[in-house]
Amino acid sequence: MPKVVWLNGELSPLESAKVSVADHAHLYGDGLFEGIRIYGRRVFKLDEHLERLFHGTRYLGFEMTMTLPEMRAKILEVCRAADIDEGYIRLNVTRGTGLGLDPKKIDRRPNVMIMVGSLNLYAPEAFETGLHVVSSSYRVMTADSMDPRLKCIGRYGANILAKQEANAKGAGEALMLNAQGYLAECTGDNLFLVQNGIVRTPNPACGILKGITRDTVMGLARELGYEVTEEFLTSFDVFTADEAFLTGTAAEVIPMVSLDDRAIGDGLPGPVTRSIMRRFRIETTRGVPFDVAEPVPA
Repeated sequence: MPKVVWLNGELSPLESAKVSVADHAHLYGDGLFEGIRIYGRRVFKLDEHLERLFHGTRYLGFEMTMTLPEMRAKILEVCRAADIDEGYIRLNVTRGTGLGLDPKKIDRRPNVMIMVGSLNLYAPEAFETGLHVVSSSYRVMTADSMDPRLKCIGRYGANILAKQEANAKGAGEALMLNAQGYLAECTGDNLFLVQNGIVRTPNPACGILKGITRDTVMGLARELGYEVTEEFLTSFDVFTADEAFLTGTAAEVIPMVSLDDRAIGDGLPGPVTRSIMRRFRIETTRGVPFDVAEPVPA
């Protein structure tokens, strides 16, 4: 499927879209991004993604010229132009344009990109058989360097290195710890464990990104009657768990069946995981429709 890109007011195919070589994210990773899913011509969790993005722009001090309602309307407009039923939106906002680290000396008009296309992180059969995961030697960034709630382009270098580790070992994902040795997250997914019917996930203080899908799944699990806890977990908790699964916008909800060649539970996707996967699939029908234009609030 061809990708459509809206960049600073211009809509074009991906192949002809151009970003300045002096874009501050290109030079220094000085930008934010969101990945957002389209299900059945509806944008899933659009408002939650935009809220996180704009929290990030305030934290980093971006001088936004586009309001949240304006960006929301523009995303829906680009989705209509793309005319797809199922897809993936990549939203980038960078500080501006100019050579030099100091933001005072660049053009601080943010560059905004909305790309609509497709992304399949894992093969379809992986959702049935589950992912094999390895432990990564790379740690997540500490909060005193950059707050992990910030979905900043520049923070993903270690995640890419960890993903390369997984690739080299033939694994589907890599599990990253924090500097204290507690479980944090996988390279692009949040981690959940199930033990005695309790759904457990790393505490946000462990250095995780508080994923939109993570928050959604926690709510859905509680609706299904499961107790959900946020804890300080170690690899001991993985190896003694009955089940495990990962969540993310690109990953959705996918079982995790082993860590470092050691089976989790019986080495198969478990009943709690499968029930949450089914409930999540229903939830994805509740997105924001884009076929009818919405008025932009004054």
